[in-house]
Amino acid sequence: MYPRCGSSGSIQNIHQTPSSSNHNSEDEDDSGDNKAALSFKERRREAHTQAEQKRRDAIKKGYDSLQDLVPTCQQTENTGYKPSKAAVLQKSIDYIQYLLQQRRRQEEERNSLRKDVVALRIMQANYEQIVKAQHAVPGHNEQRLTDQDKFAVFQAIMDKLFESFESVPTNNFAEFSAAVFNWLEEYCKPQSLRTMVHSVLREQNYTG
Repeated sequence: MYPRCGSSGSIQNIHQTPSSSNHNSEDEDDSGDNKAALSFKERRREAHTQAEQKRRDAIKKGYDSLQDLVPTCQQTENTGYKPSKAAVLQKSIDYIQYLLQQRRRQEEERNSLRKDVVALRIMQANYEQIVKAQHAVPGHNEQRLTDQDKFAVFQAIMDKLFESFESVPTNNFAEFSAAVFNWLEEYCKPQSLRTMVHSVLREQNYTG
């Protein structure tokens, strides 16, 4: 006969074997879950790192573009000194403000030129009317003027018109347009032009 204790020990070992297997399986499952969780965290950390790197690259590219576009940044870079990001931003702001001032100045000059063009066209039309009226007067051939005399009369008439046109405002196009029509009604109506031409002719000693 086999000893009882040995038999009991064998039976006990037999009963413990499935339990040990279950514990091993659970440990393996827990280990797999931990690895999966760790792998997910690593992937998320890596994705975050890549996104952050892309953001930094985009910012760096933007600053590099500003340095290439802004002349003052290029001048600083040529000296061998690399400007800070704050310096690049400030120089970019200063350059944009400078461009805006240049644009406003050009608009003012353009408005002034438009004003001069309008005045010259009006003067041209008035001069043509004066010449036609002069040719329509009987006996005008007897008092024919030289080109120099005609230019002197024309210049005197234009000077008077320019003096009156200086009162036209040029703050904006709407105000300028309204003021031009008022100026035409006041200084360029036939009676006003006739009076002005007679005055110029008297000043030039061309009274007929």
